[in-house]
Amino acid sequence: MILTIVVINVVYVSVFTIRLIFVMKSYRTLASLLSMFEVLVYLVGLNIVLDNIDNPFNLAAYCIGFGAGVYMGSKIEEWLALGYITAQIVVDNESSKLIAVLREKGFGVTSWLADGKDGHRLVMQVLAKRSNEKKLLNTINEVAPKAFYISHEPRFFKGGFWTRRLR
Repeated sequence: MILTIVVINVVYVSVFTIRLIFVMKSYRTLASLLSMFEVLVYLVGLNIVLDNIDNPFNLAAYCIGFGAGVYMGSKIEEWLALGYITAQIVVDNESSKLIAVLREKGFGVTSWLADGKDGHRLVMQVLAKRSNEKKLLNTINEVAPKAFYISHEPRFFKGGFWTRRLR
């Protein structure tokens, strides 16, 4: 019974986490369908716990399953890597070959010159699929190991390299 409660809660919370991410990424239909399965699993698990509420091990199993489900859901989301990242990369002028290397690897790069504390810098902005972020980071570390790197997830984008490629 205890193992069943843990497994049910891991499944429930993992699905809950993925559903929430689908909603945030505007996959509304998929999120709606997933929510039906999520609530079924939740009600089955809750019913088991409430029928045996006097057993503290069942409550502990519920809590352990919940925590493990949060972890599992975040790992699944990381594996799915839905969406895109926008990376801003700042390098010194000697690392300007990074632009060509990134473009050779299929990344769209917009660059401009900027002034930093220690002189002129080259700033690049790159839009990439989240599933390619590690490839991007590895390339940056190989070509310009002292680069400054910031990434975030854009919610919308229009025009440019990616929209032409997506058509």
